[in-house]
Amino acid sequence: MDLSCLTHSISRHELPGLHSCLLPLLSKLIGYTIIAASTVCKVPQIYLILKNRSIEGLSVPSFELEVVGFTISLAYCMFKQLAFSAYGELVFLVLQSVIQVGLMYYYSPFGIGKWIKSGFYCAITPVLMAGNLDPVLFETLYASQHAIFLVSKIPQIKENFQNKSTGQLSFTTNFLNFAGVFARLFTSLQEKAPLSVVVGCILGIITNSIIMWQFLIYRVNKSKKTQKVA
Repeated sequence: MDLSCLTHSISRHELPGLHSCLLPLLSKLIGYTIIAASTVCKVPQIYLILKNRSIEGLSVPSFELEVVGFTISLAYCMFKQLAFSAYGELVFLVLQSVIQVGLMYYYSPFGIGKWIKSGFYCAITPVLMAGNLDPVLFETLYASQHAIFLVSKIPQIKENFQNKSTGQLSFTTNFLNFAGVFARLFTSLQEKAPLSVVVGCILGIITNSIIMWQFLIYRVNKSKKTQKVA
């Protein structure tokens, strides 16, 4: 992180410029904070699955699509050569999401489809990460990942609604996602990321807000039911 603008202003007994110094520094600080938080973002969800040996209430398609979306996002940001602080959390989110889906496969009935999807993912991911795609195709693919993230939340939202419960879904993990997407919107705007990145952040805010709302209302309903039984 370049602090030269801050130290230069202090040495001259001047206030640092808001747009020329403070906001860029704040953006970098928030960016690295997001990256630090992302290293453990999905650990609570992974822990819940391992602890309970269950994926009750979790939508497998939601988490599968999430892996695809994160992978495309990471490949695109690397392809665009954005600053690491603008996308670094995706590295850790991809790794944790893959582990998460692996556990969901382990604790769900065996199916040949799992092996087909896993094989396809392992085959296509190196191609994406290497950036061996036509730039126009990459832009189209990245644009599609917004739809992927949007659609990925729908099965889980539906599952929560049908069960009137969030099941094994981790509140901590989803809260970190909720907070992180707001912070990432700020850093994306500050670092002049492509419009498609900003749109992705806005869609993420909408879908994560719905899931956080479900945590709230179903926890309240559960508390009311417990009080009635008591």
